[in-house]
Amino acid sequence: MSNRRTFIKQALGSSAALAASGLFPSHRVLGANDRIRIGLIGGGDHGQEIFRAAIRCPNVEAVAVADVYTRRLDQVKAIVPSIHTYKDFRPLLDDKSIDAVLIATPQHQHALNFVPAIQAGKDVYQEKTMAFNPDHARRMKKAYEGSGRVVQVGIQAISTPGFGRIGEMIASGKLGLITPLHTHHYRNAPYGGWTRPIPADCDPQHVDWKAFQGEAAPHPFDPWRYINWRFFWDYDGSNVFENMVHQVGFWQKLMKFDIPDSVTMTGANLLSPKMRVPDTVDVSMLQGKVLFTWNSMFGNNFYGEGHDLLLGNKGTVARNESDQLRYQPQGGETLGVNTLCAEPAQGGQAKGYCDGTDVHMQNFFDCMRSRKEPSCSFEVGYRSAITCQMAIASYHKKRTVRWDPKTEDIV
Repeated sequence: MSNRRTFIKQALGSSAALAASGLFPSHRVLGANDRIRIGLIGGGDHGQEIFRAAIRCPNVEAVAVADVYTRRLDQVKAIVPSIHTYKDFRPLLDDKSIDAVLIATPQHQHALNFVPAIQAGKDVYQEKTMAFNPDHARRMKKAYEGSGRVVQVGIQAISTPGFGRIGEMIASGKLGLITPLHTHHYRNAPYGGWTRPIPADCDPQHVDWKAFQGEAAPHPFDPWRYINWRFFWDYDGSNVFENMVHQVGFWQKLMKFDIPDSVTMTGANLLSPKMRVPDTVDVSMLQGKVLFTWNSMFGNNFYGEGHDLLLGNKGTVARNESDQLRYQPQGGETLGVNTLCAEPAQGGQAKGYCDGTDVHMQNFFDCMRSRKEPSCSFEVGYRSAITCQMAIASYHKKRTVRWDPKTEDIV
């Protein structure tokens, strides 16, 4: 058998060899009109949000959902009564009729779901932040490379109209030489608005606590820790992982940034005593000749969520969380640039907010059929995840950190 596999690898190349040898399952070729069958891994609030976006797309069928909490399974089944439900995600991956999975589990679970999904021959819509730590990033990269799978990472702002409009302005030279990029994410909401009440059925009978913890440090079952997992370093990376990643991924792709040369993060928990992660932070990233900064807090919303300023020596572009743009040439008046969603809301009025989720999801399914690279590719997800990991490492180490491409680790 080893001689046969060696011959196949030499004759066909590594990815073809894996498929031919049976180490990875084969995957059916999708035609333009073929129905795509999907499974959902992680049926919480955000999982349900992207699930609804997926089933709004034409010719998509929801087949199965997996979640460690039975309440989530019941909630998804209320959306699609015919769906199969699993507390363990692995039987879902064993279903060869499923073409793709949407992964919307807590951050520390992403690699644990992603790697087996790729090995099972599934295309993947992977929620951000793609990888929890450098080890997870390396494992995900190893599984993805040569697999032939289509991976879309859930940084949906890349699919908004503003992405293309800003790119056009940069290409036209209207901004001139760009050196600073300032971004913000401000909320006036206790605990970032993430506090969730504990349901009566959140107990060991209805939650697979061991599966939820995964590779994290073990703790006795704690419903508060489970429901409000965003508050704990074991499962999340603060608002850096929740929202900075959106802005990092958007600008890294648009500006063709690689992993930053260096990252420095400072911050503290000033308003949220029940939260272990910081609620007020400032991050500075050196991206070649551009200084990219991001700051966030939960006690003031002056700047709003997702407020970005791209500053050049000829002009400035401001983008807000509604994907509205303003361009101001140096010494001139501010000019509005309309980038509202093209599709009207009920009543025929243009939407005032565009998060791009529906377009992003449709792009994923289109690329499954064409086998082209999606809008937010694995590489964009990888770079943005490493950048966020560097910020968290800097916070813990209390110093500037760098990325070593040889060891693929933070130093």
